[in-house]
Order: sequence, then C-alpha cells, then structure tokens
Amino acid sequence: MEYRRLGKAGIKLSALSLGAWVTYGGQVGEQVARECMAAAYDAGVNFFDNAEAYAGGNAETVMGNVIKELGWRRESIVVSTKIFWGGDGPNDTGLSHKHIIEGMNSALKRLQLDYVDLVFCHRPDPNTPIEETVRAMDIVIKQGKAFYWGTSEWSAAEIMRADAVARQYGLTPPSMEQPQYNMFVRDRFEKEYAPLYSELGYGTTIWSPLASGVLTGKYNEGITEGSRATAKGMEWLKDAAITPERIEKVRKLQPIADELGCSLAQLGLAWCLANPNVSTVITGASRAAQVTENMKALEVAPKLTPEVLDAIDAVLENKPE
Repeated sequence: MEYRRLGKAGIKLSALSLGAWVTYGGQVGEQVARECMAAAYDAGVNFFDNAEAYAGGNAETVMGNVIKELGWRRESIVVSTKIFWGGDGPNDTGLSHKHIIEGMNSALKRLQLDYVDLVFCHRPDPNTPIEETVRAMDIVIKQGKAFYWGTSEWSAAEIMRADAVARQYGLTPPSMEQPQYNMFVRDRFEKEYAPLYSELGYGTTIWSPLASGVLTGKYNEGITEGSRATAKGMEWLKDAAITPERIEKVRKLQPIADELGCSLAQLGLAWCLANPNVSTVITGASRAAQVTENMKALEVAPKLTPEVLDAIDAVLENKPE
C-alpha cells in the first residue's frame, strides 16, 4: 500500500481508503461491514471515513463496533467523521458552536472512541459566522477530540476565509477538504482549489471517485434492480449521474482499460490517484471482494503515462482550462 501525507499535515493516509457512506448501517449489515473493513485493513488501508449523517448515525455505530470487535491498535488506523446533519432538532444541524461540540461528543460515543483523527465540516453553513465555526473547531482540537479539522464541499473563498480567521486570532486553521472528484467532476478540484494546494498546502480526501458507480460500467446496459440507483433515497442518481452522455463516455473508456489489463473501476480509481493533490481516494464497498478488486488500482496507477492520460482526456472532453 502507498501512503501519502495529508497536504502539509504530518499525518499519512493510505492512498486508497474505505468510507461508510450509503452502505454501513443502511444497505449492508454489521457482518458485511466487518468483512469489508477487515479486507481493507489486511490490504494496508489505514483510513476509514464516516459522518454523523450516514444512516442517521448508525454508520458510526457499526464502524465503532467493528473496530472494537477486530481489536485493532488505535494508533494503526485513521478515523474521520463529519459534522453538519445530526438530527431533526433546531440545533441538531449546521456548524454552530453548540452543534459542533455536541455533534462531536455524540459521534465519539457512537464510534466508541476517545478521539477521531480528522473531523470535517460536512458543508458550509451560511447561517453561522465562519469565525464561530473556526473557534468551535479549535476547541475540538485543543480538547484532543480530533487531531485535524477540515471542510467538505466548501468553496475556495470560504476555505480561504476560515484560514484567515484562524491565523488572525491564533486558532487552529483547517488543513484538508473532502470534495467530490472523478472523471466527470473536475472543475472545482482542478481549477477552483488550485490556490489551496499551492498557498495553504491543503490535503484532500476525495469521495465518489467512480461517480456513484457509473464509471464501473455497471449501468452501461441499464439500471438493474438491487443496484445503488434503486435504493431508497438514491433516486437522484437516475437523473443526475446516470446520463446517456456519461454512459457513452464510459463505453469509450473500455478499450483503454482493456489495453491496461484492468477493469473500468480500477481505471477510474487509478486516474484519481494520478493527481498529486489527491491525498487519499475514499472507496466504497458492499462486499469484501469489491475491496480486493479496488485495491488493484494501485497497480494500475503507474501505467497511466502522459499518453494514456491524454487518451482519457480525449474521451472525457472536460479538462479544465
């Protein structure tokens, strides 16, 4: 397994990691989650991502149970959570001082951990001053409940503002972002965030590297019953992600994958790994065999020469200017 620094932060994450979004506490039970996490850990994965919003907190409960059952040394793993959507009460959402502290305490209780390594502000909160959020995150860090804090799907301007506030008042600045990044979603990561890498040394833990499964080719012949697109709450996939234009491009990527001797999924993951500003690629899995197959993307990444990347860009036709 390859390990990468989280931007300028001292912590190192496995280049491929495992997330709980959609699956843990929802689509799959604890036994399957345990098999997936064990397979990932055995392959060298040390980073496991979660959020208070996933399955209404059940995903954290499942992950906490699995970590305890498998008896992993706490120092050998990196665990994250994200704060924003914590419930239905008036103070259970957003990035107020109150919700950040209470949300963090509740997440740790579900995970059965004394601390998480990384905590993210799951979305920007236009109803809370950025200074209040930065101060609350600084308290979380100083209390030892997390080692680093960052953002998820914030604009570059919002991140720059948070960093400036932190430095102005001697608080802990954010150090990482968790954005969507894949062959179809590139502009923000490659263009808007460019100053974050060069000026702030920001790290990234990217999600949806396979565009909700579209880049695996499993929707090339249509949406089958039992797939993620038919799951409750995932109806948006049919309109927003699984489009005829995307399916056509995935078909055109198949010969490139064949030439490299890999699957479309492995090609999609390797393509993300090829970007030096990606600290780790968060993968998802509903069975252990998927984890094993995804890990093979590490062998594909070195094969992505400039010529291969140019061939991929010729198919995608979306490289940011």
